[in-house]
Amino acid sequence: MKIYESAEDYLEKILMLSQKQSSVRSIDIAKEMGFSKPSVSVAMHKLEDNGYIVIEDDGNLLLTSKGRDVAENVYERHVLISKALMKIGVSEEQALIDACKIEHDISEETFIKLKETLK
Repeated sequence: MKIYESAEDYLEKILMLSQKQSSVRSIDIAKEMGFSKPSVSVAMHKLEDNGYIVIEDDGNLLLTSKGRDVAENVYERHVLISKALMKIGVSEEQALIDACKIEHDISEETFIKLKETLK
């Protein structure tokens, strides 16, 4: 399965929520992202079918190692890009919005160079 931007966003959100709370369910994702519960549920089942998450019997969502790798990669890009944008004077609010867009499209080469520059 080619991982699409929306799937990356879902995996990243599961990772972020799991760092703040003991369990993450589809309803948590729906509330955080402003999507309907049914559309999130469909997406979660697709992610599970493709080995990115496990949906436990109680509805708790767990990242598999494959899903965690994707989520951590996207989250690292998000954090680094938003910091870089704020460093050049972009407001925090706008930097976070723009980072969400850029994190999916930036090349690995550019990301590595940006990372090296900011160290």
